[in-house]
Amino acid sequence: MLSPKRTKFRKQFKGRIHGVATKGATLSFGSYGLKTLEPERITARQIEACRRAITRQMKRQGKVWIRIFPDVPVSQKPAEVRMGSGKGSPEYWAARVKPGRILFEIDGVADEIANEALRLGAAKLPVQCKIITRADFGMA
Repeated sequence: MLSPKRTKFRKQFKGRIHGVATKGATLSFGSYGLKTLEPERITARQIEACRRAITRQMKRQGKVWIRIFPDVPVSQKPAEVRMGSGKGSPEYWAARVKPGRILFEIDGVADEIANEALRLGAAKLPVQCKIITRADFGMA
């Protein structure tokens, strides 16, 4: 699973996800992409599950690019612990995602395979997604 090699601080504030994506909102590498339609935190496990579903459907043909990276540590307190006594320990890593952000890109497969692979990948994510192509951006 994806996680940073090292970070400056162990714990981070929760924060809020405002606005729409400006960076990472157009296709850069592949011909097909999976674009998110709502703001959310996506965990490293969900990214990995999505990647596996996509590559399995493509039968390891073509290429897959992951355009997001989980760099936010999410902490949790243990079950049945009283209130207070500080913040919990970091449990998993997540990526903050704004609407319009492209999560995955694929290339080198037929249209039907690409659409089915991205549809199966989108089912593994907690956000509504849209499958996009180069034609949507006016790139032939």
